[in-house]
Amino acid sequence: MQMHYLDEGSGDPVVMLHGNPTWSFYYRSLVKGLSSGYRTIVPDHIGCGLSDKPDENQYDYRYQSRVEDLEALLDHVDIKSRITLILHDWGGMIGLAFALRNLEKISRLVITNTTGFFTPGGKGLPLRLWLIRYIAPFATIGVKGFNLFARAALYMAPYKRLAKDVKAGLIAPYNSWENRIATLKFVQDIPLRPGDPSYDLGQYVDQNLHRLSDIPKLICWGKHDFVFTPAFFEEWKQRFPDAEYHLFSDAGHYLLEDIPEKILPIVQQFLTAHPV
Repeated sequence: MQMHYLDEGSGDPVVMLHGNPTWSFYYRSLVKGLSSGYRTIVPDHIGCGLSDKPDENQYDYRYQSRVEDLEALLDHVDIKSRITLILHDWGGMIGLAFALRNLEKISRLVITNTTGFFTPGGKGLPLRLWLIRYIAPFATIGVKGFNLFARAALYMAPYKRLAKDVKAGLIAPYNSWENRIATLKFVQDIPLRPGDPSYDLGQYVDQNLHRLSDIPKLICWGKHDFVFTPAFFEEWKQRFPDAEYHLFSDAGHYLLEDIPEKILPIVQQFLTAHPV
């Protein structure tokens, strides 16, 4: 199966990892702004964007496989060092697991509305995610049949109203029952408790994040996020008090849709301030 990716510009590699239900389209402002000075690599996870969308008999849609996909891609494009990771949503969990498995390759981390640890305070999932995670008939019909997850995200994930063409772009790959499999499987694979298929890897990342302490970090956060609430932002601050932090009251989960004009110069300044 084939994994689609953007490969724009030249220089030190900046790898951007999207979440669910976004795809490489989400990073268009950063690619445009950074590719003049860096080699920007932006994959579409399997089942997302323009990548292949195999059924469950061909691909297991598990966290471990996502990390292995990233390792295979970066080997394929011959990126072995000086990597900056820009992370969002599930891209954070994938990228941080990759970073812990490849510490010598990572030079900088940019973290946006994501996690690398279990929910602070042991709080459960928001109701919408809980229904998809545990109520199979609702999940299959709602997500694969009516595209409810991706469509709802157009209104719940940004803080500001999205333009019509942006809405169309964000959900363009998820245009049929078969093509919505990843949006469902990502939610069903959220590691919550021992025994979940991806729990051990999630626990490994949670317990080993401290090993990333010496890597320069920029953390930009949209305050109005119904999943990755300000409690997650505070947990990041406790874990890495020396990181550079920015909390935006005019942005939500889709930070790069709400305020791309603010995020790009901050990222550019961070990269310049921490040469590799």
